[in-house]
Amino acid sequence: MYDEEEDYRPVRRFPKVPLDRRFWAFFVDFVTTWLVSGLGGVSLQWFVFLVTWFGLRVFLVSRNRGQSPGSWAFDMQVIDVRYRVPEIINLSKREGILGVAAMLAMYGIQSFFLMGNGISLILLVSPLLASCGIAIADEEFNQAFHDRVAETYMIQTQRGFSLDLRLKQILADLRQNMQK
Repeated sequence: MYDEEEDYRPVRRFPKVPLDRRFWAFFVDFVTTWLVSGLGGVSLQWFVFLVTWFGLRVFLVSRNRGQSPGSWAFDMQVIDVRYRVPEIINLSKREGILGVAAMLAMYGIQSFFLMGNGISLILLVSPLLASCGIAIADEEFNQAFHDRVAETYMIQTQRGFSLDLRLKQILADLRQNMQK
């Protein structure tokens, strides 16, 4: 079933995670990490950001069946080519690429809002957009650049909070109650 010499893609078909759910799960983890890193002060913000990012997206994921807080909130899980939670090394590769890109995006967003510097925003957000944009082109597996390097896949799972579905239901109930 498994040979170390070949390039592997999953033979089993897992439900693909829609890109909007991946975005919102990333957004939850990103904002959480950004808020925590703000407590470290300006000089240590990058260090606190990366430590918190690795804590949430590597160590917690390895202990929590492949789910970070964001992916738990949106019913997603990261797996490797053997259909299990990736090892720490692969998670570190994946999140090292994504974490540095997210940190650069954080600085770009901050420079835009604090100094009105749109050029910095575009330049510093572009590595994140490029890495994640590859998932749009991969119609079969929706693998982003960081997923390809680490040989990981994002799949839908039953284990989670289903935040997006709950919010849709709440909004539908509100609309229905307003029409009465």
